[in-house]
Amino acid sequence: MTKSPEQNEHPSAPGWHLIALELRAPWELWSLLPSWPVLSRAAAGDGHPVLVFPGLTASDGSTLPLRAYLKSLGYDVSGWNQGYNFGPRAGVLETAREQILDIYRTTGQAVSLIGWSLGGVYARELAKELPDKVRSVITLGTPFGGSHTSTNAWRLYELAAGHRITEAIERFDLAGAPPVPTTSIYSRSDGVVAWQASLQAPQADQPDTENIEVFASHIGLGVNPSAWWVVADRLAQIPGHWTPFSREGGWARWLFPNPLR
Repeated sequence: MTKSPEQNEHPSAPGWHLIALELRAPWELWSLLPSWPVLSRAAAGDGHPVLVFPGLTASDGSTLPLRAYLKSLGYDVSGWNQGYNFGPRAGVLETAREQILDIYRTTGQAVSLIGWSLGGVYARELAKELPDKVRSVITLGTPFGGSHTSTNAWRLYELAAGHRITEAIERFDLAGAPPVPTTSIYSRSDGVVAWQASLQAPQADQPDTENIEVFASHIGLGVNPSAWWVVADRLAQIPGHWTPFSREGGWARWLFPNPLR
């Protein structure tokens, strides 16, 4: 399928006007309260395990609200338990891989992986390594397309990780989709990651992928009510019977624009 002109390979990082809009993140958090009557009506979980990865320089504390919500729906949710995410330093991905294997051995069920920003890169790459142990992947504002200059965080990454970002990128096929159902949640008003860099390009050998747009800041994606609704809806998919996210219904059409493929 031909890409639209907007889906160029190396989009520029968001400008200052979008960076300024990141200040709305606290309002996204507070909007969870009036949204709760709707969010609580999301499909009940089937109890399968879910592992959530935080973004760059963030810890499990940043994903606590999302994890609490998913637990309330009935999922067996875990944080990554590695403190602050300072990039894929030595042992980080190995420890995460062992965590997935331990959860699988303990529960006997494949694990759904959710990753916010850089955490989504971990989720995608680990799913490629362990496709029979991973049920699905959901990412929030994750930059797996374009180049490192498609984000405003690459310098922070190099400072936190202690190595050049190009060294890490060369280790992975970031643009390739995991061989499991994969959902990329993105926002055109993301002030950290160019939204085009979060679009999964169609792949003939992996049809179960989708890009879902929400109205959110990058910092607020993990506490955004629309993003939470998508996450809950996608986790409720029956294994082997994946279908794209539905925008049917009057309110859904306003909150979730038509997808770009």
